[in-house]
Amino acid sequence: MNLTPSLAASDPLSAEDQIAETNLTDDDILEAMREIPGYLDITTSDFRAIYHLAHRHAVDRLFSDITAGRLMRREVRPLTPDTPLAEAVPSFVRQDLKSLPVVDGQRRVLGILTETDVLRGLGADTFLALLARVIADAKCIKSEQHHRPVCELMTSPVVSVPLDAGMRELLAAFSRHPGRAMPVLTTDGRLAGLLPRKVFLNACHPDRRP
Repeated sequence: MNLTPSLAASDPLSAEDQIAETNLTDDDILEAMREIPGYLDITTSDFRAIYHLAHRHAVDRLFSDITAGRLMRREVRPLTPDTPLAEAVPSFVRQDLKSLPVVDGQRRVLGILTETDVLRGLGADTFLALLARVIADAKCIKSEQHHRPVCELMTSPVVSVPLDAGMRELLAAFSRHPGRAMPVLTTDGRLAGLLPRKVFLNACHPDRRP
């Protein structure tokens, strides 16, 4: 039987799964095998393959309860493409979010508006840079900027995940974009909720596991 693991290069946990394995030397393995009574007909490479697969299965088992649907925030009021920036910004504040999905009339996600998108639309790279401009000139933000529709500023296409996305799929999705949150979609492609990055990371933290 071939025990060599076959992992896709794009597997988001491949590197993490191999952390413990890469710290093992052949001498470590041989010393451990000598402590086991009896004869072991196994090579160090066989041991690595078995250990790697066992570690992978353990990770999947320990984090099997992590799904997008379980972790997501359901009470999200999305934006529409024609929502003016002057309305979008207060919506961020009211919902205590820094990213909001932009949807059409059927709640299909067209994009996502992030704090970074807003700052970029106002001609600033960071909040402090914008604040410095406002302190220097309270009128630096022109009225026409207030009325720009979010469709001109949003990030599109957006990285999203289905309700049943598990840990590996979520890691892969978050690794594809730097945003603070990600839309979660129903099976028919409609907005079900929003998964903040910090909520996902907290759920993955070993010290915060039940």
